[in-house]
Amino acid sequence: YLEMKEKETVFTVNGKEYKAIFNLNVMQAIQIEYGTFTKWGELTDGYAYDENGERILKLDEKGEPVTKTVKNENNEDIEVEVYETKEVDIKALIFGIKEMLNEAIDIDNETNNTNQPLLTNKQVGRLITAMGIANATNKLNQTVIESTQDDISKNE
Repeated sequence: YLEMKEKETVFTVNGKEYKAIFNLNVMQAIQIEYGTFTKWGELTDGYAYDENGERILKLDEKGEPVTKTVKNENNEDIEVEVYETKEVDIKALIFGIKEMLNEAIDIDNETNNTNQPLLTNKQVGRLITAMGIANATNKLNQTVIESTQDDISKNE
């Protein structure tokens, strides 16, 4: 089973910060809407998957995996494999980000006895448009990954 901890992140749009929280409430809403958390994740990460749920490698004309050079955390060049991509499911992206933003608003309202209104799909769509889909998708996926990772420090 998935181990998870509540994870908070901030989406910054046009200089304004929007707190977002990923927790069991958000995960439950995603499961109710999409059946499984995994299925939703595949819709929002922009990668193509095979029938076994594995990312599909991008191949060149000779059938060899395509690679690209990127910098690792030590600023050294490393070769990484490139994967097939597909269009991000915008409805699923908006749904997940809206649930995270509204969970943060709901918690703030409870904690501070305030009544800040929850965001609508259209408001969240405008925020994602302002951030850029790739940026919003990366932020969303990083938050989800961090909340479900074990508490192992990167230095071990």
